[in-house]
Amino acid sequence: MSIEIKVPVLPESVADATIASWHRKPGETIFRDENIVDLETDKVVLEVPSPVDGTIIEIRQAEGEIVVSGQVIAIIEEGEIEAEPADTTEEAPVAITKSATAGDDKLAPSVRRMVSEENLNAKDIQGTGRGDRITKTDVLEFISGGGSRHEERVKMTRLRSRIAERMKEAQNTAAILTSFNEVDLKAVMDLRKKYKQQFIETHGVKLGLMSFFVKACCEALKKHPIVNASLDGNEIVYHNYMDIGIAVSTERGLMVPILRNAENLSLAQIELMIAEYARRARDGSISLEDIQGGTFSITNGGVFGSLVSTPLLNPPQSAILGMHTIKERPIVINGDIVARPMMFTAISYDHRIIDGKEAVQFLVDIKNALEDPARLLLGL
Repeated sequence: MSIEIKVPVLPESVADATIASWHRKPGETIFRDENIVDLETDKVVLEVPSPVDGTIIEIRQAEGEIVVSGQVIAIIEEGEIEAEPADTTEEAPVAITKSATAGDDKLAPSVRRMVSEENLNAKDIQGTGRGDRITKTDVLEFISGGGSRHEERVKMTRLRSRIAERMKEAQNTAAILTSFNEVDLKAVMDLRKKYKQQFIETHGVKLGLMSFFVKACCEALKKHPIVNASLDGNEIVYHNYMDIGIAVSTERGLMVPILRNAENLSLAQIELMIAEYARRARDGSISLEDIQGGTFSITNGGVFGSLVSTPLLNPPQSAILGMHTIKERPIVINGDIVARPMMFTAISYDHRIIDGKEAVQFLVDIKNALEDPARLLLGL
């Protein structure tokens, strides 16, 4: 019996999707619940599993084409599939093409196609992309012996286009201003070092810096609710909850999963949720619900070595905190010059509703909380 494979019902905020990559070709078999195709929206990548065991007999939409909810994109002929028996006989060595080379599953579809068509081995090609991944440029350089000059035009992904749109929207709409401060993180670093192993044994996750910053932000937002607010037309919307977005960098672009009601979470719960969100964001399994909403965001450019930056707002939020790299710097304490682990912090905010006084005091409250972590426990 022929089974139609349709685009699943897309979320209300998503109008259409793009065929990102097919995992099967016509004539190939597929087991039930195996992923047939990846659909890319402007927010996440959706997997479409096979509802039955069978054989792909038709693919109606090619990679790169736009599809909508309910549209038929493939046909499967239902039928039992026998698993291929293990080959125990010795055979003569067979030339291995790139499509059968270890690591092929990590290549982008366009790169995999180029390598396969040229009958190359990915192990011979030096990758220059993020995480040493092989790009199309790397393949072309390898083919030409590395001596040619060429350019490549690659269409922006849906996610990258959406990021560009939202960032430009933030600049065009909000009156963005950034204020800076610096934090002495010695007390937090000492606390992490003292309880590092015990925290892992008890909670099964490392005690990182981000959980301290999330808790410090929640305490500061309680004192400055306008920083947690948003602008809707000519009305200011005050949120009586704190949904904190944590910016996560992935190969597809920036994602901001949300810690719901972060004010009620413990340090361990925050660390566990951040680790899980980061994993899901990077392997493409994060859902739309995970990244929608949010009342305030935190971004950490310090993991890439940024000393100072001016983060952009994540609309419709009115403020975002920027963390940066930690550097040992000489500072004066009680008349003595000492070396301390210092971090510059930044808050970018919408000056239409947040005054400079509130933004500066917000950063000072974060500084005070992190330089004396007991304040977080006492709610001071």
